[in-house]
Amino acid sequence: MSTTETSTSTFGVVELQQLDTIIDHHDDAVNPTDHIIIRPYDHHLILNTPDPPTLCQDLLSSIKDTLFPRKHNNFTSNKHSSSSSSTSSSSSSPKRFSLSIFSRLASFFPALFPILRWGRHYKLSKFKSDLMSGLTLASLSIPQSIGYANLAKLDPQYGLYTSVVPPLIYALMGSSRELAIGPVAVVSLLLSSLVPEIQDPATDPVAYTKLIFTVTFFAGIFQAAFGFFRLGFLVDFLSHAAIVGFMAGAAIVIGLQQLKGLLGITHFTTKTDVVSVLTSVFRSIFHEPWYPLNFVLGCSFLIFLLIARHIGRKNKKLFWLPAIAPLISVVLSTVIVYLTKADQHGVKIVKHIEGGLNPISARQLQLTGPHVGQAAKAGLICAIIALTEAIAVGRSFASIKGYHLDGNTEMVAMGFMNVAGSLTSCYVATGSFSRTAVNFSAGCQTVVSNIVMALTVVLSLELLTKLLYFTPMAILASIILSALPGLIDINEACHIYKVDKLDFLACIGAFFGVLFASVEIGLLVAVTISFGKILLHSIRPGVELLGRLPRTDIFCEMSQYPMATRSPGILTVRINSGLLCFANANFIRERVMRWVEQEEDYGTEGTHVKGRVQVVVLDMSNVMNVDTSGISALEELHKKLLLHGIGLAVANPRWQVIHKLKLAKFVDKIGRERVFLTVGEAVEGCLGSKVAAAALSNC
Repeated sequence: MSTTETSTSTFGVVELQQLDTIIDHHDDAVNPTDHIIIRPYDHHLILNTPDPPTLCQDLLSSIKDTLFPRKHNNFTSNKHSSSSSSTSSSSSSPKRFSLSIFSRLASFFPALFPILRWGRHYKLSKFKSDLMSGLTLASLSIPQSIGYANLAKLDPQYGLYTSVVPPLIYALMGSSRELAIGPVAVVSLLLSSLVPEIQDPATDPVAYTKLIFTVTFFAGIFQAAFGFFRLGFLVDFLSHAAIVGFMAGAAIVIGLQQLKGLLGITHFTTKTDVVSVLTSVFRSIFHEPWYPLNFVLGCSFLIFLLIARHIGRKNKKLFWLPAIAPLISVVLSTVIVYLTKADQHGVKIVKHIEGGLNPISARQLQLTGPHVGQAAKAGLICAIIALTEAIAVGRSFASIKGYHLDGNTEMVAMGFMNVAGSLTSCYVATGSFSRTAVNFSAGCQTVVSNIVMALTVVLSLELLTKLLYFTPMAILASIILSALPGLIDINEACHIYKVDKLDFLACIGAFFGVLFASVEIGLLVAVTISFGKILLHSIRPGVELLGRLPRTDIFCEMSQYPMATRSPGILTVRINSGLLCFANANFIRERVMRWVEQEEDYGTEGTHVKGRVQVVVLDMSNVMNVDTSGISALEELHKKLLLHGIGLAVANPRWQVIHKLKLAKFVDKIGRERVFLTVGEAVEGCLGSKVAAAALSNC
């Protein structure tokens, strides 16, 4: 190794420039052996690497890393102590084994329950901030939860139930300090769109509720599996641009759905697209009796909520005003309806809300029967949307506070809280952006604010549900409408359009899909466009010619750096694709051969010298993996190059790539001496062998 390092340091830029000068004048009968220094290379450095882990080992390692986080300092210290004395280690092996189990358990529980890590250092000063944040959060969560349950076509108490158990579970297992857990508008809309296709809530509300619990159970299972097996990349198929468009379309659809409560309409469509909703609204207005008092009451408090929201944004010290405004609206409107007997004049009211703690719903899960597959599909969709929203919101506020949010830990926490929620009469819960913003503005320090909020909701369920009997439905609609502007981000859509037109296509496709078809179609359009973008880049990856920057040993793409110079007789090509597979192998092979043929034609026409290219160097530093189709394409490329009298060399193959190339005997076919660690070494080695061959031919 020392010899290699010494030769690397001595063979620098000046020698490379001299080497290029010598080779450029080789056709003028200059003897190359008088000038060239052929550098030895240690090919065993890259060819004798250990075998990479298998797929099963990767999965087991991911689960182990999730449950038992590694501590590198303990590893090094244990390694040092184990090498100190073999006699003492053999005598204390049982003790070490027990200590190892204890240390694993000690690392397992804090990894699964982060509250065990920071709870030991929790102080009273933090509790004061969390107490105020939790009470402020509860004042917003109670009316919103009732409204979102109505949006999901459930009884009001189920929204309150969802604000009790999931926040408590997340407080034990979640890693975000600011994320406020509970029902949200988008997931409620998803449930009201997907589940009624399986079971109509109007004909059998009990069966509909049971199916909601089943969907919630499957959503939790999927979320926990994503975290344990580190499958978060599945969530990434919904790109940021697709989420922006989906949220905007969902906000408009949710707003149109609230016209039912705002206008006091009795008969309303079960569809969610704009055309069906507007048709239903106009039909109800012109052909059925409706009561303007609902509209007047709802719009009056909607204006109040929007003014409070505006004041809170302008003056950060009044952050509590938009948080407490929904509760004030509920109290005032309930008192107004009760005193004026407005319910007798057509104002729709909530009526009975079942109080008490969350009832157990484990026996209501429908895990057998004809609808299990459809419930699992709906659970998967809800799981992905809920995770996407929660992780995006959590990471946004974590970056503001300057700490890291582990996505896999969040997925496991979300999964466990939804599984627990499905057993305690809750539907799918996730992190809410509006409530998280209120929690952050109120000065929360830890997730104890979620515990305070949950306990406050419990007290409300025990003591206040009877007081909400006269709460008008129009107020719940106005509360939901006041929270929707935060879901529409026009500035971000414009930014996406400026930066990436394909991303904007996914954004606008999701928007119009949700708006004019359904929530499910909108998601399908977004995923299809995002996947199509990936497929397009995979099928036609970047294959670029490399050249060396003047006075450096850096090789870069000549299309980006026109000042880069080609090494004579060597065609250096970089494959800009993470995977060399069946989708792009033929394209890459044909692209390389086209360049070779162009170089030969240019050499024949311009310089009348055939065989201008003598070696093709493939820079595979960006290729993470290769399949059998990719290896077959490389073998075919090698054969075609040999027919043209051209050699093939490989530079910087990654771990999985070189392992599979050795298994396929491709390394033996091109020659083990043709595998290099860097592009610079490959060019130097090929130049040296070319000049040496020319010297031998002249002897």
